[in-house]
Amino acid sequence: MTFIDLRSDTVTQPSPEMREVIASAPVGDDVYGDDPTVNSLEERVAAMFGMEAGLFTPTGSLANQLAIRMLVKPGEELLTETNSHIVRAELGAAAVFSGITTRTWLAPLGELKASDVLAIAKPDSGPYLVSTTAIAVENTHNFGGGTVQSIDEIAALRRESKKLGIAMHLDGARIWNAHVASGVSFSEYGKHFDTISVCLSKGLGAPVGSVMLSTKDRVASARQWRKRYGGGMRQIGILAAAGHFALDHNIAKLADDHRRARVLADACHAVAPLTIDPRTVMTNIVALDLASLNVTAADINAQLKEAGILASALGPKFLRLVTHLDFTDAHLDKVLEILPGLLKSALVAK
Repeated sequence: MTFIDLRSDTVTQPSPEMREVIASAPVGDDVYGDDPTVNSLEERVAAMFGMEAGLFTPTGSLANQLAIRMLVKPGEELLTETNSHIVRAELGAAAVFSGITTRTWLAPLGELKASDVLAIAKPDSGPYLVSTTAIAVENTHNFGGGTVQSIDEIAALRRESKKLGIAMHLDGARIWNAHVASGVSFSEYGKHFDTISVCLSKGLGAPVGSVMLSTKDRVASARQWRKRYGGGMRQIGILAAAGHFALDHNIAKLADDHRRARVLADACHAVAPLTIDPRTVMTNIVALDLASLNVTAADINAQLKEAGILASALGPKFLRLVTHLDFTDAHLDKVLEILPGLLKSALVAK
């Protein structure tokens, strides 16, 4: 059976045109700094966000971990939202690799409010208490359902945190989606952060790769730590070429992902209103709360799989579906034939 895969936007396949670019990419040894395709990609992405330099990494998690290591010393504190990727999905890497402690604030749908963060920030706490030295903001917020963070709240947090001497990191794995949904420029996002990570292998459809952005000095230091973590790579221009292709061709296509996600959310809301508020679906993630239904996320997931549709049960009552480059209108029609009916049946059974 060929499945319609909505588990994540990481499941995309390189297009034939992307594969051609990969095959013909000029390459060199990146550990020596000799790969021209990697070098040009790092420079390109850095320029997009108004940053001095970039560092190509195989994963977004590594890009995040390198970035926060540049901002937070061992024994110091990083603040981030309770359900952010850095604290929920990177397996304690900040503590394991860098001795970084974390403290979190809880926000509905992961939506940033500067006042929430500032209320718990504790810089310069002296010799007896942990000091806050950095804040991480995730945009869009994955487990919040693809929430786009307000640029006004980001700016307010930057303004006040700077007065306190606290740095800011942007986990921008899906910043491309935030840009398309909000119209905020990449450079506008960039000016509010000391470090940034962006991912090329989610909505943009590259097979692998993220880029960490910051100053030249921080990137030079992060390059050493990338090697130390085992992430020094050789002829990776073949991967960077896919990143170039993605940036050239796939950013505008994210609007179709957002449109399809909203149609899917509308259909689910129509039959089971408490499962989702379509107004909260800003980008490509449909997060269904099944608490009002007599069914678990695993149950619905299994029924979808029998119908040839893959989703993610991320909690007893939390089902996530993510639209992406390889999810078409024809696929959407098939999902609309199946999912709303399953939700309606579960609602009636309750």
